[in-house]
Amino acid sequence: MGSRVQGKVALVTGGASGIGLGCAEKLAAEGATVVVTDLQDAKGEEAAAAIVRAGGKARYLHHDVTDEAAWEAVIADIRSREGRLDILVNNAGIGLGGSVLEMSLADWRRQTAVNLDGVFLGVKHAIPLMRASGDGGSIVNMSSVAGLKGSAILAGYCATKGGVRLFTKSVAMECANAKDGIRVNSVHPGIIETPIWLSIVNPQNPGANAPPDLDAMSTMAVPLGVKGYPEDIANGVLWLASDESRYVTGAELVIDGGLSVR
Repeated sequence: MGSRVQGKVALVTGGASGIGLGCAEKLAAEGATVVVTDLQDAKGEEAAAAIVRAGGKARYLHHDVTDEAAWEAVIADIRSREGRLDILVNNAGIGLGGSVLEMSLADWRRQTAVNLDGVFLGVKHAIPLMRASGDGGSIVNMSSVAGLKGSAILAGYCATKGGVRLFTKSVAMECANAKDGIRVNSVHPGIIETPIWLSIVNPQNPGANAPPDLDAMSTMAVPLGVKGYPEDIANGVLWLASDESRYVTGAELVIDGGLSVR
């Protein structure tokens, strides 16, 4: 167990699996009390329990990030039980692939609601609790390399992740102007081994097909030649969450093996 975020309280959305789980585990291992939220209750409860078994502090809350009332309830619960919030990792997201000509308006709106509205609501409702302590805080919004460059089969996803990128910078400037000590940054993962690839393969029936061969994809597209893992992203999130990055705000941390610059 480390101490890089010792004594801090962190909220990680979409923390039951994938990158969110990696972030929750890493923050807890470095001393934070972690509130894991998700819609996958069984996986979320097990994630929190596993962190506790490993010697960390964590609990789970059911949370639909597209619902403003749910955000209000989660933040109120943290205020009541932990009394403060130092770190917010806006990680919850979905990825729907396919031609923009075939995407339904309903799917466009569903993806936007989770990936972009969820980040907006998290920032809106977390900042007042962060400010209440007077100690500042760190908000990490999960974007993607798809927020930096276009993809022929991910137009809707790229739109949401590009939105997260510039929303992050704007909120960072708002907090800087307020001199509240809250830093806001975005993280841009590349090809990472997570469950999101199942929905990108078949947006109409997630999980119906086998996931793509990420090793083959990485060999072809990633300069380093290998795929990433949730821990690779979690290491970057940990740095942004810690006081080691005290002079970093409005930045975009790209963790993609060089994919975005090829």
